[in-house]
Amino acid sequence: MVLYPLKLSFHVRQYAFGERLIPDMLGKEDVPDGVVAETWEISDYKDTSATITNGVYEGESLRGITQRFPDELVGQGWRGPHFPLLGKFLDASHMLPVHLHADDETAQKKYGEPNGKTEAWHILWAAEGASILAGIKEGVSDEALRRAFLAQDYDAVMPRMPIKAGDTVYVPGCILHSFGPDTLIFEIQQTSDLGSDVMPHDLYGNALSTERWHANIDETLDELKRDYQPRPNAGLKLDMNGNTRTIGCASPYFVLERWSLSKSHQEPAHPWRCLTLSNVGNPVRLSFDGATETLNKGESCIVPAALAGLSIEVEDNADLIACYVPDLFNDVIKPLRAAGYAEDAIASLGDVF
Repeated sequence: MVLYPLKLSFHVRQYAFGERLIPDMLGKEDVPDGVVAETWEISDYKDTSATITNGVYEGESLRGITQRFPDELVGQGWRGPHFPLLGKFLDASHMLPVHLHADDETAQKKYGEPNGKTEAWHILWAAEGASILAGIKEGVSDEALRRAFLAQDYDAVMPRMPIKAGDTVYVPGCILHSFGPDTLIFEIQQTSDLGSDVMPHDLYGNALSTERWHANIDETLDELKRDYQPRPNAGLKLDMNGNTRTIGCASPYFVLERWSLSKSHQEPAHPWRCLTLSNVGNPVRLSFDGATETLNKGESCIVPAALAGLSIEVEDNADLIACYVPDLFNDVIKPLRAAGYAEDAIASLGDVF
């Protein structure tokens, strides 16, 4: 494989909860007019598999490159049906539907798909009063849930918590959730789009029949789990040779970090895992093997696992979202312990232990 940061085409979803935060706040170019609720920056899900837009693999699909070069692209010894991470920008100008996504067990048994959808949201911007609804209040029965869903009184059964820019929220599969309004996030997730919701309308705002609505509620109740309560987390900071690395969440599926760079950063080789980078600040130059690639605000790329090293050069302060499938002990637990963080603080990042 020819090794360089792969830039990708993106997929747009025009769901009713969005407006224009992605182009207006992130400067995202080449988006359609009207609502831009989501841009799938890194995607290998079914018919949304991205196309590479730079270098010798320009025009090839992410799926094809993943299957041809699993060790070099994703990581030594990795095998799977698709690229394991899906990253997106999401505009919740309006409240998202109250919904959940299948976990791995449900996806395999009920839908015949290889994996479900655990996800995490990193809050890029949130207006005063923005919040999340996530999990189920203690002691609420399924029948009470059904009554609340039919009355559209979600606060009666779900905890609501305020959010602010810089927070990260880890949400396992089968956990009920929603967030917004007036919120812009970066979301990292497993490569899946399975989901069910309890709303009387679809994602585009069209009213459902009573029969369909009630069936969706039944399906959601059948899949719902209560074994995790998502909470906004400010993350744990680590020094990165004068720059700051904030680990927002961690699990076997992914780690999400916010890199705040005031000077250039040398990212070492890590052949056991690739890295996705999404720029939410000033432009940066990615230097590698004698070549360079510019990553502008609102753009994303994949850094192949086999790339020998990467220099991220900044002219002004820069902010990047970095995501990867981790070796949890060496990538997360060991450096956080070395920095003096307690076990409960590390555990609060998600599914770490």
